[in-house]
Amino acid sequence: MKITLNIWRQKNAQDKGGFVTYQMEDVSKEMTFLEMLDSLNEKLIKEGVDPVAFDSDCREGICGMCGLYINGRPNGPQKGVTTCQLNMSLFADGDTITVEPWRAKPFPVIKDLVVDRSVFDQLIQAGGFISAKTGVAPEANSILISKELADKAFDSGTCIGCGTCVATCKNASAMLFVSAKISQFALIPQGQVEAKKRVQSMVDKMDELGFGNCTNTGACEAECPKEITLSNIARMNREFYKSKIS
Repeated sequence: MKITLNIWRQKNAQDKGGFVTYQMEDVSKEMTFLEMLDSLNEKLIKEGVDPVAFDSDCREGICGMCGLYINGRPNGPQKGVTTCQLNMSLFADGDTITVEPWRAKPFPVIKDLVVDRSVFDQLIQAGGFISAKTGVAPEANSILISKELADKAFDSGTCIGCGTCVATCKNASAMLFVSAKISQFALIPQGQVEAKKRVQSMVDKMDELGFGNCTNTGACEAECPKEITLSNIARMNREFYKSKIS
């Protein structure tokens, strides 16, 4: 099929940037979106044009590096998938597709569709971990956890840090990401030792890095490729208030 691509091109963080239009022919509906971009870049290289820079790694919906705004929606028209999992069969012959990088102040554009999401690393370093003794692994059943709590912790732990929640939020809030990481440990015994310090450090760091606040529009939950829920934000708030009075 034939498609028209309007892609954001930006040489570096200082460049103003703008959209450039490309025509693509013989695009297979079996391609993923990133494979289509690979095909475009092969075409551009043959023409002596600088290829479009975009992030990717696993291409299996695990790493979260590939996030793009596609026709005004993060990761495209299909719910619950990352950009690398998006299939070209969702588009029709003759479609015009607009592709942009994440639009959020904490995620400055490095080049074209690549943004700097290292602020997420700083949030994790602020408290998204537990301290554990090294050496021989302990017996798995030495600390009993109910299946209900284990399932909730696992669901929170599926957050891949792609940044969709920040990019889709009108306030560029990172509360869904931070709350998922806090919930992941708040629900299990191993996370209780550092619970108070964790929530205070991560919330303080989130504010320091310039992320906006949550106004409960629910856009983050609606667009999250791993379908992380707003209940995590409620849990984070409870953990935060509890840390202040305990």
